[in-house]
Amino acid sequence: MAAKIQIDVCSEIGELEGVIIHTPGNEVENMTPQNAERALYSDILNLSVANKEYSQLCGVLEKTTKTFQVKDLLSDILKNQKVKETLIQKICQYEQKCHLNKHLFSLTSEELGRQLIEGVVEEKITLTKYLSKERYALAPLHNFFFTRDSAVSMLNDVLITRMANTIRERESLIMEAIFDYHELFLTKTINPLNSSNFTPQTTIEGGDVLIARDDILCIGQGTRTTSQGIDFILEKLIKQKDKKRHILVQELPYKPESFIHLDMVFTFLDKDTCMVYEPLILQANRFETIHIEIDNGKVSKIYNEENMVTALKNLGMDLKPLCCGGIKDRWAQEREQWHSGANFFAIGPGKVIGYERNAYTIEELNKNGFEVVRANDVIKGKVELSNYKKYVITLEGSELPRGGGGARCMTMPVRRKHIKW
Repeated sequence: MAAKIQIDVCSEIGELEGVIIHTPGNEVENMTPQNAERALYSDILNLSVANKEYSQLCGVLEKTTKTFQVKDLLSDILKNQKVKETLIQKICQYEQKCHLNKHLFSLTSEELGRQLIEGVVEEKITLTKYLSKERYALAPLHNFFFTRDSAVSMLNDVLITRMANTIRERESLIMEAIFDYHELFLTKTINPLNSSNFTPQTTIEGGDVLIARDDILCIGQGTRTTSQGIDFILEKLIKQKDKKRHILVQELPYKPESFIHLDMVFTFLDKDTCMVYEPLILQANRFETIHIEIDNGKVSKIYNEENMVTALKNLGMDLKPLCCGGIKDRWAQEREQWHSGANFFAIGPGKVIGYERNAYTIEELNKNGFEVVRANDVIKGKVELSNYKKYVITLEGSELPRGGGGARCMTMPVRRKHIKW
């Protein structure tokens, strides 16, 4: 049996020691122009092209760290009949599909895992069902390859998120079951649904939660994460009286849809470097940056900061901001932010992954000491990453960015080495 993994994520940039991913499957193709908007897409993806691009991310991660696939972890826990029954009942109750209980329980662990992700086809055995335009009794999880959103490793615990859209709630239920029942992981799950202060407005998604340091969280507040969701995290931090902690809240625009999460406009690259979408993060605008200080089990201060970078500097994290889309052209910044140009994933300090299509962003990284390395060259062993102190591994990205996310969106770290600040 594989050695157990203690969940431990105290930063965004510590050397990666384990990550959960999900290779897109038929759930992506089980989408039509009619249901794309409901699935939170503005277009439908070509799975064969998306998978070629995703294989680069997967290949790089397999070369550099331990990787775990959601479908494998799910299949493992479903071999336990009690876990299988519990998860089926919970999903059917949440989605009001209790008539599927018997069918789902009759499936093997592998087939059940597949159908929970790819969807359960509706049997057209009544007139109502025959006339219905719905193809699936249990909808496909079109967005599950964005594993970042449904669960967040926060120090030694795992925050199970409450998605803003019901179409994604099953993703969180599956991830909660994996961390609660899989023998590989040592952790405790925290779920806002179990809070006495929970309200229907309480939503929070992983793309909005960045672990700056073990005492600093950066959280986006916008279309997917509400103030009530942030208050849930605040509630948990207040109970930890061991040290002073900080939450830096960045308000996000509700439109366009590319501002869906904080990591679409701000990510950490190194101990002294971050990637920003300059118009929102650095320039004067109406979107507030709010600093919440927690000390000795209570909120000691709440006040506005000039911006996220300044707030972090005041806390001892002096970061040089690099600009998504470069510094010369506002249009280039907007275009590249739209295609996840600020959404980088660190596999170590100064060692990041992003889309090569964002040429001005990649050029900006290169000007600041990041060697540009193509993903396929890493996979084929043409380059030795240990030869570079800092680098950006570039993924081909013509199809995946149309799903609305980048390398950070598609990765859920479970363990990182600690940083010596």
